[in-house]
Amino acid sequence: MHLLTDAQTINDLNIFGKRGGAGIFELYNCTRTRGGELILKELFKNPLSNRKEICRRSSLIRVFALNQIAFPFSAAMLDSVEKYVGIENDFSKKIAGVSPLGEKEIQNGVMAVIEVMKTAREFIDGLSSQEFAASFEERNDMDRLLADPAFEPIFKEALKSRLSYAAVTAYDNLIRLREFNKIKSLLKHIYYLDVYLSAAKLATERKFIFPNVLDDELTMLDIEGVYHPELKEPVENNLVMDRNSNVLFLTGANMAGKSTFLRSVCTAVYIAHMGFPVAAKSMNFSVMDGIYTTINLPDDLGTGASHFYNEVLRLKKVAVELAANKSLFVVFDELFRGTNVKDANDSTVAVARLFAQNNNSIFIISSHIAEAGELLQGESGVSFKYLPTRMNGHLPQYSYKLEDGITADRHGMIIIRNEGILEILRDGKK
Repeated sequence: MHLLTDAQTINDLNIFGKRGGAGIFELYNCTRTRGGELILKELFKNPLSNRKEICRRSSLIRVFALNQIAFPFSAAMLDSVEKYVGIENDFSKKIAGVSPLGEKEIQNGVMAVIEVMKTAREFIDGLSSQEFAASFEERNDMDRLLADPAFEPIFKEALKSRLSYAAVTAYDNLIRLREFNKIKSLLKHIYYLDVYLSAAKLATERKFIFPNVLDDELTMLDIEGVYHPELKEPVENNLVMDRNSNVLFLTGANMAGKSTFLRSVCTAVYIAHMGFPVAAKSMNFSVMDGIYTTINLPDDLGTGASHFYNEVLRLKKVAVELAANKSLFVVFDELFRGTNVKDANDSTVAVARLFAQNNNSIFIISSHIAEAGELLQGESGVSFKYLPTRMNGHLPQYSYKLEDGITADRHGMIIIRNEGILEILRDGKK
């Protein structure tokens, strides 16, 4: 089962980067093979919503990280195998005996397959302990493939020894015709292994942690020291939300760090549902059915839809999922900023109150409208945090650390004056 999400959320969190820039995927991509990179991309597109599968994947990557297991295959070796077994898939050509590979390429390909299979055999034999048994189900599949009687002659060959023409021809027939699908299956397992070991390496190097996955019924997010993994000097924050406090109303001035905080938390939740390590000190979370964010919502010039109407459609999408009893993690950054302050205030309060009644889901709403927060105080299920601004003379300073409560900080005019914009406009006339 996969986590419900959409393109808006993936763009908000910069999962795959924008306009050629690096994203979260590139940060996690330490794979050594092209096949591993493609599988990793699919995993990022499809986080999990099944606790058992998340735990299994997370446990496996954690064990690999703790044991500092290295990927045993060289990229060049696998490149040779991929070229050799993947270039001829046209059955009619096989029947006609026509091959686009030369004699030397076939010989090198056969030797590469033999080396890969022997390396795989040695690797999984070293992972026979009980520590790996529960989470590394793929090991048994690889073991069965390698133990197939058809491959028995391969394991009798000495590596680096020159094969006769007859032996090469026989192995070529075995690998690319008779047992082609089994070789492909083995390669796929190796690609997954590449992905898991890549994530384990990242966890070790970046000191990322493995979240603890709670029962779905708890509706809990308890995260300590969360930060955005792309920042060089991040500020860590803590957040606890549960069924009794499932709506967070977040306030703060422009530039105080609201959007960065939201992206930090959302990225951790998204990655945790993949079973991957996250940028935090500790994390406990219950599995959700879906995650939807609205952090950078544009106008739709193609349809003529305004920012406000896009917000309404976004909210409707969430409402439909909630009506179907889905448990969601939902974030709205500056909800209803596309309309006037009075409408935004009334709408924010009404929506937050209804969100609070869906206590199997978690919601974060950021807003500049402190008055809406004041109306929500005392509302069951709603908590309040803000990101402060401290004035140093005429200069605003930001700690980027969450504090309890609501702030009405507004420093737009101060920043405009500090940049000398009014003077430029006034003196420009002269």
